[in-house]
Amino acid sequence: MELLVLFGVLFAMLVIGVPVAFSLLAAALACFLAMDIPPIVAVQRVAAGISVFTLMAIPFFIFAGDLMYRAGIADRLVRVADAAIGRVRGGLGIVDVGASMMFGAVSGSAIASASAIGSTMVPLMKEKGYPADYAVNVTVTAAIVGLLIPPSHNMIIYSAASGIGVSIGDLFLAGVIPGMLTGLMLMLVAWLVAKRGKLPLGRFPGWREFILASAYAIPGLMTAVIIMGGILSGFFTPTESSAIAVIYTMLIGTFVYRSLGWKGMWEAAGKSVRTAAMVLFIIAAATAFGFALALLEVPAAMGALIGVMTDNPILTLLIINLMLLALGTFMDMAPLIVITTPIFLPVAMDVGVDPVHFGIIMMLNLGIGLVTPPVGSVLFVGSAVGKIPVTALVKTIWPFYLTLIAALVVITFVPALSLWLPGAFGG
Repeated sequence: MELLVLFGVLFAMLVIGVPVAFSLLAAALACFLAMDIPPIVAVQRVAAGISVFTLMAIPFFIFAGDLMYRAGIADRLVRVADAAIGRVRGGLGIVDVGASMMFGAVSGSAIASASAIGSTMVPLMKEKGYPADYAVNVTVTAAIVGLLIPPSHNMIIYSAASGIGVSIGDLFLAGVIPGMLTGLMLMLVAWLVAKRGKLPLGRFPGWREFILASAYAIPGLMTAVIIMGGILSGFFTPTESSAIAVIYTMLIGTFVYRSLGWKGMWEAAGKSVRTAAMVLFIIAAATAFGFALALLEVPAAMGALIGVMTDNPILTLLIINLMLLALGTFMDMAPLIVITTPIFLPVAMDVGVDPVHFGIIMMLNLGIGLVTPPVGSVLFVGSAVGKIPVTALVKTIWPFYLTLIAALVVITFVPALSLWLPGAFGG
């Protein structure tokens, strides 16, 4: 009965358009009342959900990503990618993926990448004769790579939700090779689609332009180097690294690129506060919802159900992936990480899956949900940037969508792609 109340209230509120955070919180509160648990428990769970030291990194990484956009780092990354690979057929599509990979390495946010790279690349591609749906589809699927290439605040959420202290440094390292692999696969598909559609050829601007573009981009790219270098050397924690990223971005935006002033910093701070508050409130509400699931022993029941179905590691991971893909179609990434990690991580570990490897599987899997209707927040950002309806995008996105699924399959069943680099650094 209580389980019916929990999910009934959740789905009813989502259907009528109530925001996800309020839906999760209302469902948890209704469940507690049905179980004769004092409502104050919901408040306690909300407070406990965000009383985690590592979550302090999230506002700083969001702030750093917005500062990078306003400092013009995205434009400089586009220039270096265009100078390197823009001359092949459909080269701007490949440039889009390459720039998204580099921006992902300094922002760690799919929405930030889709917004920053999309606002530069989509108008440029349309101006050069590329179809609008191609431009947007490349942009939104390439933005997912930013969830894998460190730093990624979603990995921080996963570490906190795991309950076993999964190393954030190991997660960051584990995402490098899968992120690069996914990006290269998207580049290949972007080229194949462009070749089939006979999209425009670019031109090589010359080595001088390439060297200059690279020199301008290096200070921005150093953000990722400083973050990862500091964490791996033990010089500072992931939370401290996020604050360092903000300070460094302010310095290069103000004194190196000279494109970031007080007005830009103030606007970035205001937007980042709103975004961080939304993300943290979703995490807090999802924690209360997850506590209700735990009281109802849903994680144990789910593990037992999958155990009855199979004890084969391959089939277990396949079932988990299918469930996560289905859930990702109607709920955003942050609450799903908080809710599903305590459910599926123990099941995966029971069949021998490393928690770091499972974290990377979850990042890409739930990232695919960000470009899948009806929720698909990154898909809607791309639609707004490209001024094209989502329905038109869905008709032509399937080659890129299938590529992300193929990358998920490879990353899931070849754990060495995720675990080699953390192992090499002693993780």
